[in-house]
Amino acid sequence: MVDVAAFDRDGFLRIDQPELRSAADAARAVLWEQIGLSPDDPASWTQPVVWASDMTGAGPFAELTGSVRLARVLDALCGAGGWEPRRALGNIPVRFPVRPPVDDRGWHIDMNTPLPDGGWAVSGRPHTLLLLTLLSDVGPDDAPTRIRRGSHHDVAAVLGTSPMDFVEAGAVVDRVSAGRPVVHATGSAGDMYVVDPLTVHAADEHRGRTPRFMAQAPVMLTAPLRPGR
Repeated sequence: MVDVAAFDRDGFLRIDQPELRSAADAARAVLWEQIGLSPDDPASWTQPVVWASDMTGAGPFAELTGSVRLARVLDALCGAGGWEPRRALGNIPVRFPVRPPVDDRGWHIDMNTPLPDGGWAVSGRPHTLLLLTLLSDVGPDDAPTRIRRGSHHDVAAVLGTSPMDFVEAGAVVDRVSAGRPVVHATGSAGDMYVVDPLTVHAADEHRGRTPRFMAQAPVMLTAPLRPGR
C-alpha cells in the first residue's frame, strides 16, 4: 500500500526495490564504460563529479524505468493517467570521493515549469515530480542527496504561479525552509525516491570510498499541480 499521507507530510517517498538490484548493477557497468573510468582504478578518479546519462532507455535502464512499484506509487500520488512514463533515466551525476568537492551543493528545487521558448523555470504550479534512482548502494557518507523534510509546505506558501529564475528561486526556498530537519536519500542499488517538486534538496560531499551513481530526472505530469494541490 502506498503511504500517500507520508508523501503529503514529508514531501518524498522511498521505494525499496531489491528485485531491481541486478538491473542497477548492469546499468552501472554501462555507465563506467560511458565515462571511460574503472571501479578498480581509484587513481583515475580525479574529478569529484563526472556526468553520465541514459537517453536511450535500453537494456537494464528499461527495466528500471519500467518499475512496477514506481508505477504503483505514481498512480497513487498522481492518479492513473496523471503522469507520463519515463523512457530513459536522463542525467546521472557520478560523485567520487575526491577532495576538494565541487561547489554545487546549494539548497534548491529543480526547474519544474516549461516556458514557451522551450526553456524551463521554477514556479509554484509545477508540471513535474522528481525521481531519484539509486544505481549504487548509497550510505550516509556516499554523497546522498539531502532532503529537507516537509519543506514543500514552506515553498508552496511563498512561490506563486509565475515562473521564476532558478537561482533567484533557490535563494528564496533555501531561506524559508532552513528550519526543516534533513533526511539523507540513502538506500540500495535499485531503490528510488519520488520527491515533491517543491521539496528543497541539495547534493552532499562524498566522504566515503565508493563512487555514487544516482539518476535524477523529472516525471512529467499530464496536468500541472494546482496551488495548494
